[in-house]
Amino acid sequence: MPLIRRVSGYTDIRAGGWVARLPEGWRPYALLMRLDRPIGSWLLVLPGFWAFALAAPSWGRGLWLTFLFGLGAVLMRGAGCVVNDLWDRDIDRQVERTAGRPLASGAVTPRQALAFLLALLAVSFVILVQLPWAAILLGVLSLVPIALYPLAKRVTDWPQAVLGLVFSWAAPTGYAAATGGLDAAAIALWAAGFFWILGYDTIYAHQDREDDALVGIRSTALRFGDRTRPFLAACYAVTLALLALAGALAGLSWWFAPALLLPAALLARQVVKLDIRDPALCLRLFKANRDVGLAIAAAFLIGRL
Repeated sequence: MPLIRRVSGYTDIRAGGWVARLPEGWRPYALLMRLDRPIGSWLLVLPGFWAFALAAPSWGRGLWLTFLFGLGAVLMRGAGCVVNDLWDRDIDRQVERTAGRPLASGAVTPRQALAFLLALLAVSFVILVQLPWAAILLGVLSLVPIALYPLAKRVTDWPQAVLGLVFSWAAPTGYAAATGGLDAAAIALWAAGFFWILGYDTIYAHQDREDDALVGIRSTALRFGDRTRPFLAACYAVTLALLALAGALAGLSWWFAPALLLPAALLARQVVKLDIRDPALCLRLFKANRDVGLAIAAAFLIGRL
C-alpha cells in the first residue's frame, strides 16, 4: 500500500499524533474517515444532542441516546467522507488542501474504499436498529442526501444547503428516537440546524475558494465572495430565531432565553472575525462551532429546569 502523501502546502490533514501510532495498514483508513479531525463527527451529532436536551423523557434515556448517536456519528461521518472522496478523488488531487487524502494520493484504492464503506454502513445499521421505527426510517432516508452531496458541488452554487440537510438530520432523527415521532418543535429544531450549517460550511468552503474555481467546484463561498459576512449574519440570525421558536413550542421555561445569549455571542463573534482571505482563520472559526452546538444543547437543558 502506498505511503500517505506528504503535502507541503496548506492542508488540514493531521497525519501525526495518535494516527501515526496506529499500525501502518490502518492509518490511511483512519484518515479516510477523518478520525484525525473529529470536528466533523461533533458537528454531525450536535443537532441530535439538541433534540435529546429538548425532548428526552429522562436523563437515562437521554444519556443512552447520546452514546448511540455519538458512536453512530463517527461511523456515518466516516461513511460520508468515503462517499465524498470516491466522487472527488480526481478533483482532490488538484486542490492543495485535499491532495494528500488517501484516495487522491493512492494510499487507498477505490475497491478498498468501497469494501470499507460497506463495513461502516453495516456497523451503523446495527446501531440504528436499536432505535424506534420512526428514527430508523429517518436514518435510512439520510443516505439520500449523503449520496447526493458530492454531486451537488458540480451542479449548483448551493452544495452547502445539501450538506445542511445531511448534518442537521440528527435533529429529527434524535427527536424521533427520544419521543417516537416528530412535532412542530422538531421541525423548528431541524430548520435551525440547517441554517446553522449553511452558515458555518460557507466559512469552511472559503479555504478552497480559489482552487474550487479553477477545477469547476461550486459553493456558497464562491457565490457570495466578499458578501459572505451579511449572508453569514443572516444565516445565524435565522438559526437563533428558529432555536427560540423550538424552545417556545416545547414549552421551555424563561431561563432558556438568557441561556441562548451565549451561543448568540459565539455566532456573532464568527461574523465579526471572518476574513475570507485567511484559510487558517476560516478553519478556526469553523471548528468553533463545536462550542456553539454544545452551548445550544446546554441552553435547552437549562430551559427545562
